[in-house]
Amino acid sequence: MFYEIRRYQIQPGRRDEWVRYMEDTVIPFQVEKGMSVTASFVDEEDPDGYVWIRRFEDEQERTALYANVYQSDRWRDELDPKVKSFVLADQIKVTRVVPTSKSALR
Repeated sequence: MFYEIRRYQIQPGRRDEWVRYMEDTVIPFQVEKGMSVTASFVDEEDPDGYVWIRRFEDEQERTALYANVYQSDRWRDELDPKVKSFVLADQIKVTRVVPTSKSALR
């Protein structure tokens, strides 16, 4: 099992709007498609920072879920263009982490 910690920089001044879109549209859509979204955060020290975490059992599951979400018509036609209007794509940072043996997230 591993997690993706995804850190985004949002267009200046649009973070509240972004959080609403993520929580009302993007996260529910991804969960409906099988993703496990563990958490969603705003950065307390950066007014345009946003972090979210997803969990995968293994690389095979991640690959299948990515295809299920990102190759869907709704993602390509509706969600992706809107996401791109909020996120500074060149500043996306994705870190894959594995919980330690005593982690509460195992």
